[in-house]
Amino acid sequence: MNYQADLKLLQECRLQSVMGIDEAGRGALAGPVVIAAVILNYNDPILGLNDSKLLSAKKRDLLYDCIIRRAVAFTLIEIDALTIDRINIRQASLLGFSKVYQALQDKAENALVDGRDLPDDISGWPVIKGDQIHACIAAASILAKVHRDRLMIALDKIYPEYGFAAHKGYGTQRHYEALSRLGACTEHRQSFRLS
Repeated sequence: MNYQADLKLLQECRLQSVMGIDEAGRGALAGPVVIAAVILNYNDPILGLNDSKLLSAKKRDLLYDCIIRRAVAFTLIEIDALTIDRINIRQASLLGFSKVYQALQDKAENALVDGRDLPDDISGWPVIKGDQIHACIAAASILAKVHRDRLMIALDKIYPEYGFAAHKGYGTQRHYEALSRLGACTEHRQSFRLS
């Protein structure tokens, strides 16, 4: 991942800065969806940024620490399973996008949001596969993924029988077997197909 796509956008749109927004956990059966926004310092590039799904856990952890230290600004929010069940996962993600945008709006008015959806209250652009194109979205994807993975590891200590530390709440065979045996816990999204 290089910074060329970000720098080109800044130049063409005459912007001083732009925030990247991405989420993690949209397709999981349990746990929150986590949304991150990052404003990078383009005079201090972070090497190795990429879509978090294409990086090893070790590399993500290293980059997470680097982004936290060197970004101009960042924010993270969690939308819990109860809210996801109440408003649906798409609306929960859009709500999260709006919240992180509002938190950093005074530092970068425009945003690049990974995917197809852009809430009406965000000034910016949706970018399909944006975490593989724009460094700022890749940075947000790393923050969201690492933060969510750490949450799921912590939840594993409360609900060890579900194996959250291993599958992070996604629908693996082991997870479905645990659901079949134990039923759902409060961290499961009841509106999702759990069997």
